[in-house]
Amino acid sequence: MIALVGRIVALIGGVMIFLRRWGTKDAAPAMGLAPAIPLAKPQGIPTLKMPTARGWVGDHKPTPAAGLKVNAFATGLDHPRWIEVLPNGDVLTAEAMFTPGGIKTPFDLAMYSTMKRAAAVGKSPNRVVLLRDADRDGVAEERHMFLEGQNQPFGMALRGDTFYLGNTDALLAFPYTEGDTKITAAGRHIASFKPGGHWTRSLLLSPDKSKVYVGVGSLSNIGDDGFEAEVGRAAVHVVDLDSGEARIFAGGLRNPVGLAWEPTTGALWTVVNERDGLGDETPPDYLTSVQEGGFYGWPFCYWGQTVDDRVPQDAALVASAIQPDYALGGHTASLGLCWMPAGTLPGFPDGMVIGQHGSWNRSKLSGYKVIFVPFVDGKPSGPPRDILTDFLSADEKTSYGRPVGVTLKDGALLVADDVGNAIWRVTGA
Repeated sequence: MIALVGRIVALIGGVMIFLRRWGTKDAAPAMGLAPAIPLAKPQGIPTLKMPTARGWVGDHKPTPAAGLKVNAFATGLDHPRWIEVLPNGDVLTAEAMFTPGGIKTPFDLAMYSTMKRAAAVGKSPNRVVLLRDADRDGVAEERHMFLEGQNQPFGMALRGDTFYLGNTDALLAFPYTEGDTKITAAGRHIASFKPGGHWTRSLLLSPDKSKVYVGVGSLSNIGDDGFEAEVGRAAVHVVDLDSGEARIFAGGLRNPVGLAWEPTTGALWTVVNERDGLGDETPPDYLTSVQEGGFYGWPFCYWGQTVDDRVPQDAALVASAIQPDYALGGHTASLGLCWMPAGTLPGFPDGMVIGQHGSWNRSKLSGYKVIFVPFVDGKPSGPPRDILTDFLSADEKTSYGRPVGVTLKDGALLVADDVGNAIWRVTGA
């Protein structure tokens, strides 16, 4: 019965996709500094489309841009989402995944069934794995269970002899000695966060390592459970690591995940997943600098002060909304973010690397690749460039992988792939 209901609702979604494509041309990607964002078209039945997860078979792997090559740093992982490189070169990866709450409607059921087929939902591994490439040949030959029994772990950071972990409900601190391959001590509680909804908790240390910034996404799409349920969410928090004092640094950010420092200006940057149900390219996900005390629109408006009529309005907040810096296309699920200095990869200037996990709710899929946004004088400059592509089959029916976290190690780019269960390593050819 459950499977039948899921198929019926999925069929309805397919019909809606057909009608939208038949009635309008596919929108051009809303990307860059001045994106062309189509007018909102609220959807009675949200589009539901995801590829079936297959993984990589044999020597099949993502396609690097010209002048680059890619190899598997590690394979056979279990839903690796985020990466942290320790000072001694050890690589940590947080293995976790979305675990849904209650199913209340036929659409909830169809969404769950579709996401399960796409390996986007299920039982979370709830652990951190340590990978060691002792001979520095670009392939990890050692694998250790670094930390187990966590609650959807994601962001990681190291300050001296303390390892910090962002579980979905808390920031925890653990004792660490360089070279450790396993932590057995209980975590010390630093700060609490509301679980559920957008569950990831990315971490970024301040330059002086006295504070940690934490990305906390919204519970719902547009405050569907009331604004009280969203208090403390859709924001970047900052936590003083000595006192434990936590506060909101900036708000109105529906789901800020990757965090990075831009070295020229010292500004904090993030990538944000925008709201659903207004069209394939409306509104776009985005890359933006994050101003202390700033408000970025959610849930009242998007891309500056474009009002979302589905939401009860707050005129004062709308008037204060800051327009993001750079559009990344509609529903690309841009999650990973890191700064990459010029020359790290041949032919690439200074800029930000972004892992685009890929869409689930648009008629033509988007994302499913790793891109680069060039920067000049501390700001995005010019169109994005592909680094890794072909995580998705040409007919959009199969995903071999889905890129998430990105970081640098020894002059190479590492990419976590939570459907391919791998970490890819990108270097010059």
